Parts: sequence; structure tokens; C-alpha cells
Amino acid sequence: MRKVMLLIGCSVAALPSVFAESVIRPGLWEVTTKSDLLQLVPHVPAEQMQQITRLAKQYGLEMPQISNGAANSKMCITPEMAKQEVPSYFFEGQTGCTVKNASRTGNRYQMELTCSNAQFKGEGYAEGVFMTPESFSGQAEFDSVIQGSPIVAHAETSGRWVGEHCDVVTPIR
Repeated sequence: MRKVMLLIGCSVAALPSVFAESVIRPGLWEVTTKSDLLQLVPHVPAEQMQQITRLAKQYGLEMPQISNGAANSKMCITPEMAKQEVPSYFFEGQTGCTVKNASRTGNRYQMELTCSNAQFKGEGYAEGVFMTPESFSGQAEFDSVIQGSPIVAHAETSGRWVGEHCDVVTPIR
């Protein structure tokens, strides 16, 4: 179960991968991720959740609020981040993941991910579309081996711009 939760935490951090220049508004964003794996969270013992939370923090991630199979988080997108055509800062150097073959066509985005660290190894992709500069939807899929166990994870994500000021969260590093 701990392996699954680590993958979920890393995947959730990776899901806002649809951000790009000229379509995203800088500021505070609320992101919701839904996944069958997130339905398992209520069955994880409290001690294991604490271990997972500590492990996520080692990778610079904050565990989102999770309920009813959905993870809800807030994140700050700085003006500099919003100007980047491809948002590789969500992945590279944070969870041992690198971005490959990132592309943008109009308001659609996609990228391939390769991750390799002490906890998990695998490959996946993230794609999405901005309906407006203040809302997006997307999906991610990741095929991995976590501490020797194969895991395939699929998640649907959506985000909405909340406001200009990020007083409640620290910008992503």
C-alpha cells in the first residue's frame, strides 16, 4: 500500500503538466485529481500515511487533501513559470523524473515522463487541454515498478485559477 501511495503522491505532483506559455494565468490554482488508486487511501493505516507523507516531503512534495477518491491541492504558478512553453519544472529534479518529447499544439499539451529513483522506476505520459486561461483538464498514465511491484496508474485531473495572490502556498521550486 505504501508503494501505491508514493506513486499517487508523485503522480499528483506531476499532473499539472498541462501548463504552458500564453494560456495559463499566473497565481493560485486549485487542482483536483481523481484515480481508482486514490480510493484506497482510507484503507492505509495512519502510521503508513505518515511515512508516505515524510517520503513525499523528501522529494519536495506536499501530500494533498485526499477524500472520496480525489486529491485536492493548491499550487502557486509564478509569472516566470507561466511564461515557460513546457513546464518541465514540475518533474525534473523533484521526483527523479525527466520530461521527454514535450509538445504543445494550440491549447493542447503532452509529454512523456521517465522516472528512476530509489523508490520507483517507470514511464508514463501526461496530456491536457486548457479550455480558458483559468481552467484545464487532463490525464496522466504511469506504468512503473515500485519496490519490485508493478503498478499501472491512470488519473484524471482538472484545475481552476483561484486568484492572483499565492499567500496560502509557496511557489513550486
